[in-house]
Amino acid sequence: MPPRRSSYASVAAGTAAASPQTQTPPSRAGAFSYLMNQNPASPTEPHTAESEQRPYNIRQASEIAGAPHGESNALNPLAKWGGMNFSNQYAFGGAYAVQNNMANGCNGFFVPTYLRQSKYMEKLEAAHKAKMISQKEAAQVQTNGNGVTLSKNSSSVSLHRMAPSHRGMTYEIKEREQPIVEDDSPAPLPSKWAELDRFGGLEIIADGLEVRYSGPLRTHDHEAAAARADNPMPPQCGIYYYEVSIISKGKEGMIGIGFSGHKVSLEKLPGWEHDSWAYHGDDGMTFCCQSTGRKYGPTFSTDDVVGCGVNFLTGVAFFTKNGVFQGNAFRDLKDIKLYPSVGAKRPGAQLRVNFGQKPFLFDIDGMMAREKSNIMDEINLVSTAYLQPPLNEGTLIKELVAQFLRHDGYVDTANAFAEETRAEMKALDSDFDESRDSFRPQEDLDAVNRQKIRSAILEGDIDRALKRTNAYYPDVLLENSRIHFRLRCRKFIEMMRQSTELLNGSSEVRAKPTNGHAPEVFGQAMELDDQVGGGDDWDRMDTEEVNTGTRYQDKLNETLRYAQELKFEYKDDPSREVKDTLQSIFALFAYEDPRRSPTAPVMDDAGRVPVAEELNSAILVSLGKSSAAALERLCQQTEVLISDISEHGGAGAFINIDHDFLR
Repeated sequence: MPPRRSSYASVAAGTAAASPQTQTPPSRAGAFSYLMNQNPASPTEPHTAESEQRPYNIRQASEIAGAPHGESNALNPLAKWGGMNFSNQYAFGGAYAVQNNMANGCNGFFVPTYLRQSKYMEKLEAAHKAKMISQKEAAQVQTNGNGVTLSKNSSSVSLHRMAPSHRGMTYEIKEREQPIVEDDSPAPLPSKWAELDRFGGLEIIADGLEVRYSGPLRTHDHEAAAARADNPMPPQCGIYYYEVSIISKGKEGMIGIGFSGHKVSLEKLPGWEHDSWAYHGDDGMTFCCQSTGRKYGPTFSTDDVVGCGVNFLTGVAFFTKNGVFQGNAFRDLKDIKLYPSVGAKRPGAQLRVNFGQKPFLFDIDGMMAREKSNIMDEINLVSTAYLQPPLNEGTLIKELVAQFLRHDGYVDTANAFAEETRAEMKALDSDFDESRDSFRPQEDLDAVNRQKIRSAILEGDIDRALKRTNAYYPDVLLENSRIHFRLRCRKFIEMMRQSTELLNGSSEVRAKPTNGHAPEVFGQAMELDDQVGGGDDWDRMDTEEVNTGTRYQDKLNETLRYAQELKFEYKDDPSREVKDTLQSIFALFAYEDPRRSPTAPVMDDAGRVPVAEELNSAILVSLGKSSAAALERLCQQTEVLISDISEHGGAGAFINIDHDFLR
């Protein structure tokens, strides 16, 4: 017997029973996208040598689109089409390739396991991605004579955006992301020992991850050699942790591992100077800004792994040895930039650091999870009764959900949700006052019209969406030219999809046996056809193939003409968004099956969603309504507050609204 479906109201209130089946919720674009989307794996196949298709109808495409004759490229025959360079890395090698490189740890970027779902790491990844795209574009400008150099005075800097709510196109053909402002970007993680922040007797080797002391044999009692990391520990991550492997202890094993300020002397072991804290291996003592130590833990030597961590929420530092927690070492740490630091007093010492490029020996992930669990428990104890009196928490959540559904035009869902909510409230409250019922289904003609427009876009019927928009809201597209442009680009993509499907359909007809099964007795079937004169199926298959091929060619020609129309209409538009978008979507022509090519993300159905959301917002604004639902604004405001209290290592550093509450 199938499980009973949970009601709309119980789902909204968070009381629905867990489903035994795993379902993937639909992704949402727009202002809510960065809060709700789960970044599912791309449905497109990976780009491999086998998946890349050879170009087709290149000459015809070039002639219709106005490409100059005699220009070709061995790898991309449409490399120069009307002045557009299809080798632009941003178009479909750029952000797409950068994302893959980040996942594979290329370009020196890495994600420590304990920070994988943190908001800090999301911001850091986004900043790194934007930086890589910017570098690729800069390199492209230098090598491409037709490139357009962008600067702070470029028109792209002040391009119109409808709202700062990410209601743009989700596939990677949008306007180039603006350069990251240094002060606003998240603080980077330590990644190696700094070449310019070390004592002269220390050698930095192995890509900056190892230090080796090769200094003089004799030193004064309080002299040593120290090095610091290239970046300070970022408080925004909540807890920071790194580990050091002792490859060789050197003579006497006088090694210090800890952290210090950037002005601390590098001629002393960490911990001996002001603004310096460390755990020493020769005596197992900790040193806090002075040469007098305090007994702390066991000594450490060659082949040991020592970890150092700082909990910025509590202001406490701790150490580990070979994966075992040794207890808190320092409290009430100063609010200064703290750099990971190591030092040695005798030659021969060699240390290798792990800043998170590899898994740690200590279970720092578990410590992070426990700290986060404590904060979540505190959050759950907070009452929300004062937010919207006299509504209790459950009723408030239901009203927010109901308003969200009505706002975004989900008319049928909103009415079904209202009916179930009213039924539950009447069943639980014998004194239910229907005159004050805010969940009564509402008739909203504008919501119905917006739903029709949205449905047309999500079905890929852009012409129908444009027709209804002009009929119901004739001024919207006139006042929002960029949205109109994106709709037209989406129409081109849908036309390419249709032509590709026709091409694949022709191939399927050609390959498919007449009875739908493998021809195990092919000879017998042929003999039977000859006896009964049953050759009609084969004739019909040939006819279907011819008809499909003709329809495919007609659709392709129609698509090419539409591409030429778009290119001509926007040829003088100075916007970088327009140029990049046209360049990216026209690149679909270079492949016989774009869905199995580097351009595959453009063909994704998910690209319809942000266009629908953006148009819906524009319609709402034209009606004098808010472009965002109350639930969206609530989540956005919460996101801002969380970001603010996480800046200096507060509790917000352990919370990611997207992962922790919206999924």
